[in-house]
Amino acid sequence: MAHVAHESHPEIVNRLKRAEGHLRKTIGMIEAGRSCLDLAQQLHAIEKAVAAAKKTLIHDHIDHCLAHASDGDPSEARQAVAEFKAITKYL
Repeated sequence: MAHVAHESHPEIVNRLKRAEGHLRKTIGMIEAGRSCLDLAQQLHAIEKAVAAAKKTLIHDHIDHCLAHASDGDPSEARQAVAEFKAITKYL
């Protein structure tokens, strides 16, 4: 299956850029000797942002790639199911 950019990709990029900003801030906080509570809060925000990006990507894959392949020829559908099985390990 060929890779196709989806409408959700700009949203995913924005989420990852926010996570990148949180990560940079957290690194600076560690270097500045901030409290563990503050660091844990920032790390939690990073995890949430990355998890939301991953969830959006996987849902988009299911909605578009898998659904589209099921309308195509059987070999394309089998390949789409194989991709789906592979992507589920990231859930």
